[in-house]
Amino acid sequence: MIRKSSNLEMDNQSYTQERPREKSVFRVIYDFLSGFKLATVLLLLLLVLTWLATLEQIDQGLHLTLNKYFSWKSFYLIPEINGKKIPVILPGGYYVCAVLLVNMILGGVVRIRKGPKQIGNLISHFGIIFMLLGGGVAHHFEERGNMAIYPDEVSNVAQDYFEYVIEVAEVKDGRREKYHVVRGEHLKSLKNEMYRTFDFKDVPFSLSVSGYLKNAQTVNALERAPQNGELIADGYYLYERPSEVSAERNMAGAYAQIIFDDGQKSAPFILWGGSFYPFTVRDGERLFTVDIQKRLWLMPFEVKLDKFTADFHPGTSRPAKFISDIRRIENGQEAKVRIEMNEPMRYQGLTFFQASYGPPDAKPGEKMFSVFEVVKNPADKWPEYSIYIVTFGMLVTFLTKLIIHVDTVSSKRKNHESKI
Repeated sequence: MIRKSSNLEMDNQSYTQERPREKSVFRVIYDFLSGFKLATVLLLLLLVLTWLATLEQIDQGLHLTLNKYFSWKSFYLIPEINGKKIPVILPGGYYVCAVLLVNMILGGVVRIRKGPKQIGNLISHFGIIFMLLGGGVAHHFEERGNMAIYPDEVSNVAQDYFEYVIEVAEVKDGRREKYHVVRGEHLKSLKNEMYRTFDFKDVPFSLSVSGYLKNAQTVNALERAPQNGELIADGYYLYERPSEVSAERNMAGAYAQIIFDDGQKSAPFILWGGSFYPFTVRDGERLFTVDIQKRLWLMPFEVKLDKFTADFHPGTSRPAKFISDIRRIENGQEAKVRIEMNEPMRYQGLTFFQASYGPPDAKPGEKMFSVFEVVKNPADKWPEYSIYIVTFGMLVTFLTKLIIHVDTVSSKRKNHESKI
């Protein structure tokens, strides 16, 4: 009995010594975020999100679909295919990529075993991290616009696809000069009765803006009375419309009022993206215009279109190729460049893609213009560089394993020969 009791006590002591310690909360979270299982789930989610977004953009358009699936404002989403909602809630692609970035840093760099054998894996993981960072930079800082130009014309401005701005300019000698611009980021929050007042240097009045709508239509109040108490200005009011499938077709609108330096105020008036003429303000001998339109941004060079060629598949309106032969003019120097589908021009941080042409109903022999999509993306080349890094890392991994394999086989052969 005494011997059995001693053995039992020894077993209990051994069990107590070998029992693993409980992990801290921090360690549990760290293991979860750096785990291979999480990486697998996130990659599968990205595969599903990309597949569903590709299907949905057929009906919803590219811009709306990208905002729904991959915008930082979209925490979750419900897929919709052919007008029917799929009863499943999925996380937004932006946050899936953000968690994947954390997973790659913790699991693929911090937690991974270090040593000569793992150099290739480390390099590949750095490449994937670089790619994810490039996507984030593009999402937050990329600018997109278009430039439409006829042959023999010269242009140095691009028009933003989506951002509407308010421009205040003084008219001198029949031309508008000294533009003052209110960017779209200061207008989007001005819903309903919210307003904001803007002051401009050397302008004898302030501008009060309210009731901003990203897609609006002016309506005659006598033809259709306001349904939601909209402000009527000069017999019209702004009616809010759903965002267009092609978001670049939205017509923004807002209400505005002039406040002169002496305190006098003008009657409220409407600013609308579809207006043909700006609102004019006179102060003594000075004349000003107030207008809302898509933002224009200057290029650091001029573009002259020498020739535009459009070829279509026989018997169809499907484009086979569009080619624009241009001259890039900068500081009096000219450089000939050809821009065509999948072969853009990259210069000074800008990329010119061959986007489309016009007019859409052009007849054979009719003069046509070329439309370039202009993209300013600080991370334009990052995805390409990341692919090089990942490829190099995989090559290093392959060569490392090959060298180890050859060395192992050689050692076994030498041992075998020595025994003989």
